[in-house]
Amino acid sequence: MFDSLWVEKYRPSTLDELVLTDTNRNTLLELKKQQEIPNLLFIGNAGIGKTSLAKIITNDILSCQYIYINASDENGIDTIRTKVTSFSQTKSLDGKLKVIILDEVDGLTMDAQRALRNTMEEYSSNTRFILTANYKHRVIPPLQSRTQSYDLSPPIESCVERVCHILKAESINVNPKDKPELVKLIKCHFPDLRKTINEIQKSCVNGILTLKTLSRHDDFIKTLLNRSLQDSLSVRKYVIDNEHLFSNDYPALLTDLFNYIMDSNLESTLKKHTMLVVSEHLYRSAFVLDQEINFYSCCIQLEKSRTR
Repeated sequence: MFDSLWVEKYRPSTLDELVLTDTNRNTLLELKKQQEIPNLLFIGNAGIGKTSLAKIITNDILSCQYIYINASDENGIDTIRTKVTSFSQTKSLDGKLKVIILDEVDGLTMDAQRALRNTMEEYSSNTRFILTANYKHRVIPPLQSRTQSYDLSPPIESCVERVCHILKAESINVNPKDKPELVKLIKCHFPDLRKTINEIQKSCVNGILTLKTLSRHDDFIKTLLNRSLQDSLSVRKYVIDNEHLFSNDYPALLTDLFNYIMDSNLESTLKKHTMLVVSEHLYRSAFVLDQEINFYSCCIQLEKSRTR
């Protein structure tokens, strides 16, 4: 099953293949009709197709000359002064717009972001910028004001359709009894469609989809919440011992915990307090150096919520 990675084999190469909301799709179709784009900023979680869409615009919609820069790797001001500026200051041979894709622009240093804003204005006659970012608040306001921002979070129904399309294309047999679990798995990783596809491929053995690990994950979340509310000191070792159940992805674990609490039968006031605690630590996860410690502090706060 791993002769090829499904996330690469089924990576969208045209606008029709990309999972988008109707509003975003109609906007992009209009841009295709005009053969013109403004500076764009694509925002959203990892794995929702930001980079794929940027390349679809350059290759399929505009068919133009472009350069791709991973801004999380080349994040200094020298990248802007050399690569970006040198590419921007020349016109394309065919007279079309040139495009610079700055992937994960929220990884640029503040100095690099400040330098970029002037470059975007100076060469606006022949160059456009497509920026992608996981966290909008890490992109300085002057860059946000120079771009049209789009949240690319896909609709859950379209994610289910895409996964079913992939399973059908791979001739994977899905037991009708497993369909509710399949939808549950997609919701568990939503909106990260890339991670969902990886998990689906991992769960396919000998042409059959098996979803046993999901129920184990649910039991883990249930036990985790109960232990946190009763005796948070026992939680840390339990979580570390079971990191394989959530792939060591602590922000995703916080999201799963939040969703579980929301659907639980906890008393109303306690439910509100615990959801606020989890959401606060999910926010902190974007800034902390150690995700595991941040999660453990969340568990301690959950116990304090119960004793209020």
